[in-house]
Amino acid sequence: MTKLPGHKLDRYDLKMLRLLAHDGRITKAGLAEAVNLSPSPAWERMKKLEAAGFIRGYRAVIDWSLVFPTSQILVEVELARHTAADMRRFETHIAQAPEVASCFATGGGLDYLMLVRSKNIDDYQAFMEDLLERDIGIERYYTYVVTKVVKDGLALPPDSLFEG
Repeated sequence: MTKLPGHKLDRYDLKMLRLLAHDGRITKAGLAEAVNLSPSPAWERMKKLEAAGFIRGYRAVIDWSLVFPTSQILVEVELARHTAADMRRFETHIAQAPEVASCFATGGGLDYLMLVRSKNIDDYQAFMEDLLERDIGIERYYTYVVTKVVKDGLALPPDSLFEG
């Protein structure tokens, strides 16, 4: 059983989360059958999981590279200073930047790792120059152009996390 403050997830909840992560369009009846519950209790559980924030939403996974060509760039970012205010200023700006698909604060030798999407490398460089001009605390950055996506971030957690 997984425990979070104020919430306990049992095996039914975990199975529902796993099923919904794999297929967000599963029918109410299909979900109930898959977790071995009747439809009403299964639906109530799903609504509680949504209300508690375990399920943040439902969406289609689009292969944007088929829609228009883009460059994906991984960027290591080091800040000049590491005060809470400096980190908050950087994070607030990055959270609002549509070019940044993902950003992770990290421990170790760098402060942040970002995935940036742009039309091309010139647009990426213009984006980075704009960030530097905004003076949001970037000391240095390192650019790595993605040449091939081997595995994306949409994979389910490993089975071992579901085992008690």
